[in-house]
Amino acid sequence: MIQIQENAIFIADSHYPHHGDDFRQLLQKINNKEILTQQLFLMGDNFDLLFGHNDHIQTFSKEVIDLLQTLSKTIEIYYFEGNHDFCLSNIFTNMNVYSRDEQPVEFSLGGKKVALSHGDKYTTGFAYDFYCKVLRNKITLTLLRPFEKIIINHRIKKLSEKKICHTFKGFDKRVESILEHYKDVDLVIEGHFHQSKVIGKYISLPSQACQGLVGVVEEGEVVFKKL
Repeated sequence: MIQIQENAIFIADSHYPHHGDDFRQLLQKINNKEILTQQLFLMGDNFDLLFGHNDHIQTFSKEVIDLLQTLSKTIEIYYFEGNHDFCLSNIFTNMNVYSRDEQPVEFSLGGKKVALSHGDKYTTGFAYDFYCKVLRNKITLTLLRPFEKIIINHRIKKLSEKKICHTFKGFDKRVESILEHYKDVDLVIEGHFHQSKVIGKYISLPSQACQGLVGVVEEGEVVFKKL
């Protein structure tokens, strides 16, 4: 089991480039050694839209893609695909990329068993699960290539106008349902919900786009802070 190290950084829901430049700036600081870490956990939806098997979609985020490619040669990067970024092993060949089907993934932190996931896997329903299966598929993405610019440009425009920051009413109840799937671990770390809360053993990471915060391991604990 992989050990989560001191100073590891968890970045969730950056929704780059439409919802701020914090993601790029933080990666640049790491690359410049202004911020020191040997482990970077990208917890999904770090891009507002990015998927493999398509060159056109990469043009919207080329600078950050290149930065991550560079960083992946010197530090450990674990990418947990979200609902906005998927089929990424085709792009990030030097990273540990986990698809939705492979999540959650267990790590160790100070002797605790920790489950990591983007957060959109449980309590989502059959229709959403089926949609994810169809969309996150090389065949589907390949078949859409003749229409890629029309479809992608339209979707990018829609996403750039979407309001993504909100308070999740009844979030404690949702967490209770999610934790039914995590009975054999000591800690759960997820993104997706943009809530920046700790509820028992459940850590709902802040959205970098909404709260401007990330998770950092300090003295064996995950704390939320701006870097």
